[in-house]
Amino acid sequence: MARKVDELGRIVLPVETRRLFGISPGDALEISVADGAINLRKIERSCVFCEGDQDLRQFKGKLVCAGCAGGLQFPEVSATL
Repeated sequence: MARKVDELGRIVLPVETRRLFGISPGDALEISVADGAINLRKIERSCVFCEGDQDLRQFKGKLVCAGCAGGLQFPEVSATL
């Protein structure tokens, strides 16, 4: 997909891209440069489970609040497979 940059330096993200990454109006995007490319990353500011914004911590690149983290249950792995 190609998009033109307007006179103020803006581009429009295609709706398909916004849907794929869950980007909504008002969301913040981090802009970085690496290996000659411009990278955009949605900044998450709430728990992925309950959307709470208190006592957040990262787990595998996602934000989880303390309440949801405490409720996570992992299945036991059998020693004999």
